[in-house]
Amino acid sequence: MGRSFGDISLLQHALAHRSWCGEQEGGAPSNERLEFLGDAVLGLVVARYAYERYPHFPEGKLAKVRSAVVNARVLAQVAERLGVGDVLLLGRGEEASGGRSKASILADAFEAVLGAVYLDAGWDAAELLVLRELRDAITRAAQEPDDFDHKSRLQEKTVRDGEGTPRYVVVGSGPDHERAFVAEVFVGGALLGIGAGRSKKDAEQEAARNAWEGLQNA
Repeated sequence: MGRSFGDISLLQHALAHRSWCGEQEGGAPSNERLEFLGDAVLGLVVARYAYERYPHFPEGKLAKVRSAVVNARVLAQVAERLGVGDVLLLGRGEEASGGRSKASILADAFEAVLGAVYLDAGWDAAELLVLRELRDAITRAAQEPDDFDHKSRLQEKTVRDGEGTPRYVVVGSGPDHERAFVAEVFVGGALLGIGAGRSKKDAEQEAARNAWEGLQNA
């Protein structure tokens, strides 16, 4: 990750998935509280950078830029670059089911690590980490916001092609603190794409992206 922790226990805590914690004798605190903190830090860093970098953008476009980069798919890619998956503490069941490569787990872990960085070294260090890893994604989102807003792009195409407006069916599962959503997108009664995410919005965007790519490759 390119930095040393003054309090290494914070990093260890950030890498402790709840599945591993549940297997420890007497229990152990998971990374969920750090994830909560990191999510808030991440959102503020991206919002502040976009606000200052693009003074002519209205609120709606700034929100599009933020949502384009603050989502499970993008954050999981960052976690993969940083090698977070290799050092996660996972329970046996999660390990066996491929938890080290699950986008939701990787994204949560990155946010937890960011929360740990913030507590260990402060705002400047956290901001540096976020912008080092996400500045290029923010720039791309600002230049071509529709490339990240897959739902709008898909709808424009299907309406233009006379196929009507996409319809989404979303199902959530899991406990409140670790909800997971799966979305299916239908056009004209045909299933065009499936996506998963930590929120309904993320799942729908992923389903729309898969549908768009399928139509492009058809």
